[in-house]
Amino acid sequence: MRESCERMPTDITAFQWTCAGLSALCIGLSKAGFGGIAIAGILLMTQVIPPRESTGVILPMLILADVFAVHAFRKFAVWRVLLKILPPAVAGVALGWFFMPEIPAEVFTPLIGWMLISLLVLTVLQKCSRRLQGVVAEHAVVTWPLGLLAGISTMLANAAGAVMTIYLLACRLPKYEFVGTAAWFFFLINIIKVPFSTSLGLITRETLLFNLILAPAVVAGVTLGRILLTKINQQVFEWLLIVLSLLGSLRLVFGS
Repeated sequence: MRESCERMPTDITAFQWTCAGLSALCIGLSKAGFGGIAIAGILLMTQVIPPRESTGVILPMLILADVFAVHAFRKFAVWRVLLKILPPAVAGVALGWFFMPEIPAEVFTPLIGWMLISLLVLTVLQKCSRRLQGVVAEHAVVTWPLGLLAGISTMLANAAGAVMTIYLLACRLPKYEFVGTAAWFFFLINIIKVPFSTSLGLITRETLLFNLILAPAVVAGVTLGRILLTKINQQVFEWLLIVLSLLGSLRLVFGS
């Protein structure tokens, strides 16, 4: 990680700067309700920094976007839903931190992708069955595995967006409540992740300087996402999330 960090921000090409800026824009968009697009941001950043090390670069940008998202949508959060998923997610972060130095990315990443695809199939089935949707949303036997998966995947790859999309769609939240609940969830989880990432050497003075340079693009993404959210109806919003999550999951499965 140290070698990668010392290259920033002066020793990267114009193409890599473009990728980094687009990555920051996607991260901002993802925090305004378009969670699936965060995968695009993660993939773009891997064009600048190796995947494992890029998690430490992306995390502070996620937190910056979380601050704006929480401020904008704070009154829409559904705490009953949030408090069900948060404890297993925190446990998942701890598990991800413990195993992160040991798990090869080429094994873990496709596994997460396949699990997400399976969950997306379940999500589509839920949209056709209110009874199935209610069962998934209310039972801890499903909430805890989803929470653990969200925590592990966000620690290892900043890739919990699809998991939370599935969970929050299962809870049948309107789009603003969806965004507000997701905003608080990721703000809290990402803050919790900071000491874990720092202990692994993934957040350094150099990465924070890089984050500072990219901060305006993150804010622009959040602003653009808030505008787009007002233009999209509930059904289109839900199907757009499903499609974006599916594309991101396929990208995890098949790699570059």
